[in-house]
Amino acid sequence: MTSRRPAMRAHWLAAPLLSLAVVTPALAQEDPIKVGILHSLSGTMAISETVLKDTVEMLVEQQNAEGGLLGRELEAVVVDPASDWPLFAEKARELLAQEEVDVIFGNWTSVSRKSVLPVVEELNGLLFYPVQYEGEESSENVFYTGAAPNQQAIPAVNYLHDQVGVERWVLAGTDYVYPRTTNKILEAFLKNEFGVVDEDIMVNYTPFGHSDWQNIVSEIKAFGSEGRKTAVVSTINGDANVPFYRELGNQGIDAADIPVVAFSVGEQELTGIDTGPLVGHLAAWNYFMSVDTDTNYDFIDAWIAHTGDEMAVTNDPMEAHYIGFNMWTEAVRKAGTTDVDAVKDAIIGVSVPNLSGGYAAMMPNHHITKPVLIGEIQDNGQFSIVWETPSTVAGDAWSDYLEGSRDLISDWRKPMECGNYNVVRGSCGGSQAEEEASE
Repeated sequence: MTSRRPAMRAHWLAAPLLSLAVVTPALAQEDPIKVGILHSLSGTMAISETVLKDTVEMLVEQQNAEGGLLGRELEAVVVDPASDWPLFAEKARELLAQEEVDVIFGNWTSVSRKSVLPVVEELNGLLFYPVQYEGEESSENVFYTGAAPNQQAIPAVNYLHDQVGVERWVLAGTDYVYPRTTNKILEAFLKNEFGVVDEDIMVNYTPFGHSDWQNIVSEIKAFGSEGRKTAVVSTINGDANVPFYRELGNQGIDAADIPVVAFSVGEQELTGIDTGPLVGHLAAWNYFMSVDTDTNYDFIDAWIAHTGDEMAVTNDPMEAHYIGFNMWTEAVRKAGTTDVDAVKDAIIGVSVPNLSGGYAAMMPNHHITKPVLIGEIQDNGQFSIVWETPSTVAGDAWSDYLEGSRDLISDWRKPMECGNYNVVRGSCGGSQAEEEASE
């Protein structure tokens, strides 16, 4: 099959998808398998999460068009937690206790995931979480299909140090658990691996939805004006990214001066930004829309057909849902049931195609294998891939760079069945790092 190149984007022909209604009568006679969708459709995170809701709906439609699952139709059950972290817990309880969904695909921020976690564990639900996060967690009821720090943050910093020659570091993030824990890991990594001193690390946190970046960007500009290569490592989330990048442009900071590598900015977020001044700035993900594979172009075609928008973009968390959904359906087939405990047992070791030409496997720690890609922003809002790992990387639940974590492993297979097994003590138990990450 001839590969369709990005230059042919405007000419992609979107084959129409069959709708949920196009199912056999036999499917209609069975109770549906309910798929819960827990993504913010309003509030500060809607800019990122709405498309993830749409992605799962598309995957449900495709599965029904292929005959459903175990001879039953899938039904998407959508709720809006509205970027309100306590509301995430309420909506998760609604999905599991009232709607009795068989699985949930949802969340973006770690604070929303932390809010949902006790509910999912109490009610023995399944949650597929599609976004990069700080690690320091492994739940029996959660499957982490986004990147752990060793699959995004640490490779990105390695790239900046080795390939770009960065010596001074700005760690800029939104003020919640993911940026704070990730930056704690990165500070330890920079000091342990490269001998970076405190004076060469600037850390800044801002609230969700922050819009006045003038003073902070001025401070970044001053920090980077001392004659040594400086970079910004950004864990800024949600719609705050739009004014942040706009202010970089306003103050004339380009990638040649102070490159920014972002962990939460992808194609979707760039649709709201004039990308001209941002050309050359970076993002680290495990997928970009510009990946040149037939599987990716098929996914893009399906997405355009689903949205009815020929300019619709795809991004990394969408691929994570694509992988997670296909892993879940494969585990259900393997188990012959949607029973939660049976699916949890069946899914470990399941391998499905990713969109970059390889495969993703579910590991015993409920994290998956992923390639790591670094892309440069282009003036059309896409990314040109400038670096990638030679093979996939298995996600680590616990960081080697945090005291209290480096001795922990996670393995949910029998007989261990433990998310934080201390290999030194030889026992399953908590850690100080885990407690701090939950604060």
